[in-house]
Amino acid sequence: MRAAIFHENGGPEVVRIEEVARPEPQAGEILVEVAAASLNHLDLWVRRGLPIETTMPHIGGSDVAGVVTELGAEVQGVAVGDRVVLDPSISCGRCEWCRAGEAPLCREYRILGEHTQGGFAEFVVAPARSAFTLPDDVPFEQAAAAPLVFGTAWRALIGQARLRAGETVLVTGASGGVASAAVQIARLAGATVYAVTSTPHVQRVRELGADVVLNRDEVDFSREIWQRTGKRGVDVVVDSVGEATFARALRCLARAGRMVVYGATTGPKGELDLRQLFWKQIRLIGSTMASEGQFRTVMQLVFDGRLAPVVDVVWPLDRASEAHARLEAGEVFGNIVLTP
Repeated sequence: MRAAIFHENGGPEVVRIEEVARPEPQAGEILVEVAAASLNHLDLWVRRGLPIETTMPHIGGSDVAGVVTELGAEVQGVAVGDRVVLDPSISCGRCEWCRAGEAPLCREYRILGEHTQGGFAEFVVAPARSAFTLPDDVPFEQAAAAPLVFGTAWRALIGQARLRAGETVLVTGASGGVASAAVQIARLAGATVYAVTSTPHVQRVRELGADVVLNRDEVDFSREIWQRTGKRGVDVVVDSVGEATFARALRCLARAGRMVVYGATTGPKGELDLRQLFWKQIRLIGSTMASEGQFRTVMQLVFDGRLAPVVDVVWPLDRASEAHARLEAGEVFGNIVLTP
């Protein structure tokens, strides 16, 4: 089969299209013929070389939609010919966290396309329990742009921050995949949404449902939030920008506010003034991916049309290296989807 694969870490140029052996599903697994797969910032980190154990040579791609073509032994509840979208979370299913429905805390937790071979290929193998039936009226390209970003945003806002109707939310880096999903989820939850983005994306973020869009190229967003909220601040901040905005984002919180961090795009070290932490009695919360229940809940909202994945471009798999370069350059609004 054809796959977008790299044999060593490096820039976008290390990603090449090659012929590789088609994977074989083992017990409890399914083989999916890939119809569409979405590129995320996670794919950039893996390609550059995260300090993790991963497969080499490596095929990326955590977000996959396609058709089941083969079943491994002991597979139930999935049939050949099923249209499916895959939950990118892989867990042991046995530990205390898995039994509690908290797969992202599993000690053996892995992500499809990060710790395993992914979906930037003609076929991919995944655990059968990862398959979620895709309705006939939902295009593969739309489905593939949803799992990681909407699952991550849902867990961060609804699962971790416990966002409630009537509260205020700040979403940084709002042109990104997870952040654009967070804007929609916060709006759906009945919150007032403040979003930070750059000049080219202001109008598009506003169209996603943000009540106030702050242009980071023109204003200091922390000062603007302080003024626009009457020196109160917001109830919740969701951030993946990391080092470049952490201190300012933290200052945006109201008393008893919650800041949820789900990434660190600009660097892993954030400056924290401990006096803000205890005096304002704020909560700093980490979040990663989504549990199976959260994944299925948010994907059903996508299927029902209440949330809409943002697709930047749909390109053939042959342009995988170019897709990496486009995302790395910050030229993307939403997600790039690749089709074999």
